[in-house]
Amino acid sequence: MTQALVARYRGLICDLDGVVYAGEPAVEHAVESLSAAGVPVVYATNNASRPPQEVAQHLRRLGLSLRDEDVVTSSVAAAAWLAERLSPEDAVLPVGGPGVAAALREHGVRVCEPGDPGCAAVVQGYGPDVTARDLAEAAIAIQGGARWVATNDDLTLPTDRGQTPGNGSLVRAVGAAVDVLPEVIGKPHAPMYLLAADRLGADPGDVLAIGDRLETDIAGGSAAGTPSALVLTGVHGVTDAASADPAMRPGHVLRDLRGLLEPYPEAGRDGDWFVRGEARARIIDGPQLVSEGSGIDRARAALDAVWSAVDDGSIDPEQAGRLVAPGDAR
Repeated sequence: MTQALVARYRGLICDLDGVVYAGEPAVEHAVESLSAAGVPVVYATNNASRPPQEVAQHLRRLGLSLRDEDVVTSSVAAAAWLAERLSPEDAVLPVGGPGVAAALREHGVRVCEPGDPGCAAVVQGYGPDVTARDLAEAAIAIQGGARWVATNDDLTLPTDRGQTPGNGSLVRAVGAAVDVLPEVIGKPHAPMYLLAADRLGADPGDVLAIGDRLETDIAGGSAAGTPSALVLTGVHGVTDAASADPAMRPGHVLRDLRGLLEPYPEAGRDGDWFVRGEARARIIDGPQLVSEGSGIDRARAALDAVWSAVDDGSIDPEQAGRLVAPGDAR
């Protein structure tokens, strides 16, 4: 029998929002699938609002077994990055949830209060209680010459009630008042993935990055040289993947995390058909996508077909997105 997908890798770098949980509750099948994976997992999230210890407690409440250090947040990545670039006497203004200041202190970075003169940098991360005054203090410090570091620039944050504004939306609000751009440290940049792979004790190419966002999770894996899997339980679906830039194309597509425990069929060709397992797809004049089969393999074959057509110039990415229907994943 073909081995499960997870058996190909020495560990997993798993996103959280939209993959493991949506708000407080777990995403269906996530906890049992990760518990049965049989390889170490580091949970890497762009959400900078909570310290790793609090995130780990949340995951343990859902039924997962992990250590606090198995959680890497974008606050942790930003603090580690800044600690290498600041002088010991430099102080940093944290904006966001308590995880931002906690990460700075854990990396030996001095923290300053709003209104303190001479802040060397501002680290802006997500926090559910961030106020207009917090954003104003960040803008004032940046205008005064402080280096501006954003933990991430995700525009939205999935919750159990729907999509809400993420850190990227708050970063844009500050950006409207200043004339510089932030240095963004979290996904889709490589540092978080490199840090997570190091904690797994593996090379980046030997672990699998799992996420629900193409422009952060999948592009970040690509930047770090890490294979990736798009799970269809969060923000992006197969139509989004069809029109994605090559750097944002996932190596694997999973309906949910049960796919980690299932065999993953290799890509094949049968004439002009693109084959995945018992499913196949091809592009015909029109252009039109013709696909046969059912389930997630049908979506995988369809993506193979449209990506090939985009790459050879037969269709453009916008057409690719229109050709692949959401129902192809069912």
